[in-house]
Amino acid sequence: MPSQSPTTRLGSIAASKVPVLLLKTRSTPIDAYEEILKRPETTIGRYSREFDPRFIPVLRHRFDDDGMQRTKSLLQANGIGNQPGCKYGGLIFTSQRAVEAFAKVVNDEKGGDNVVFHFPPNTPIYSVGPATTRALRAIRTEPPLQVFGEHTGNGETLATFIMEHYGHWYRDRESLPPLLFLVGEQRRDVIPRTLMDPALPQNERITVDEEVVYGTGVMESFPDEFESVLNETRYESERWVVVFSPTGCDTMLCGLGLLDQNGGKASLDHRDGKTFIATIGPTTRAHLVNRFGFEPDVCAESPSPDGILHGIAKFTSSHA
Repeated sequence: MPSQSPTTRLGSIAASKVPVLLLKTRSTPIDAYEEILKRPETTIGRYSREFDPRFIPVLRHRFDDDGMQRTKSLLQANGIGNQPGCKYGGLIFTSQRAVEAFAKVVNDEKGGDNVVFHFPPNTPIYSVGPATTRALRAIRTEPPLQVFGEHTGNGETLATFIMEHYGHWYRDRESLPPLLFLVGEQRRDVIPRTLMDPALPQNERITVDEEVVYGTGVMESFPDEFESVLNETRYESERWVVVFSPTGCDTMLCGLGLLDQNGGKASLDHRDGKTFIATIGPTTRAHLVNRFGFEPDVCAESPSPDGILHGIAKFTSSHA
């Protein structure tokens, strides 16, 4: 089959559902990407589109038993909350996997499906964006978790928001209580570094303790599963691959027949004109560009389902 330019005009695309290959594990109990992409109809430019999201896990996540137990012990001892004597005044989440770990701890403590977990009232929970926020709000507690930061979208913006919001929340305290940050083994340090910056006045500095509640490894099944879905969708007139991290980018490019095995760079001449690549944000885009010389078709302006959808919409409209 002769190669085509990745900028093939999309005006003649059939009305069938467009496969969207999400290189991630499906989040539980809900996945915001699946929710948005499975809407009955999405208008993009002059076209109404329907999408068929497919999850292809790249990373293997496992709960960290020690971190989970320490978090459980804190909850049992009422160590998190807006009350005198609590060790932590709130929680930070920047990962849906951390939310899943927290949800498991809460559900284990509930002792049954019909039991509601009683969480200390007026305790701020900080979330990096809409997907993480949705997952947090799905956890059944009484009263419901008070989640803030949905609008932020990245760690830098969330840290800035926390500095203002948390200080106001505990404005009557002589010193700000520490925050507990539930994280994975691999994470950026921008939030602790920003909130504990020695240059800040002492009364504005916020201590952040990190608790590792999950670990990450490479999913051995990814190459075969990716190849299988590519084969299933090979006759579609359009399909998208959404990349969520630098891990697996080489396997993704190899599966698409774009990786030059000799030099380790992408061979752009082999693009098929119907398979388009979107990245969740600038970090993954930079990895593709710097490591493989490959410029993705879309880099989401915000690391969220809406950001991906808007990126696809903008690309589709400009190439229709």
